[in-house]
Amino acid sequence: MVAPWKTHLRAYRIAEWEALETKLLTLGGEQGLADFIRYAVGGVVECVVDKQGRIRLPAELRADANLTKDVALTGMMDWIEICDKDSSQAEIDNTRENFKEHQAGLARMGIL
Repeated sequence: MVAPWKTHLRAYRIAEWEALETKLLTLGGEQGLADFIRYAVGGVVECVVDKQGRIRLPAELRADANLTKDVALTGMMDWIEICDKDSSQAEIDNTRENFKEHQAGLARMGIL
């Protein structure tokens, strides 16, 4: 399943997407997320992998995430982010430059 997010697309395995849908159904109304649910769930598309291992992203989703020629795929544990290559590199550079902002949170999780 591929869903639109403001600056990128997220690709989920069906089981992960169904778990997310369950959370949205049970908690979304309480959190006032109707607009987000309409945007994200309304734009979901099931993309089939072809014989060469490729997926074809619909034009609406590509436009929504500003995908032109070169894209970057980033594994995010439960999903894959699909975004513009230059935007991805800018985000990586920004995170690297501001790494200290993440240190406290990582320390609380026992990672640092």
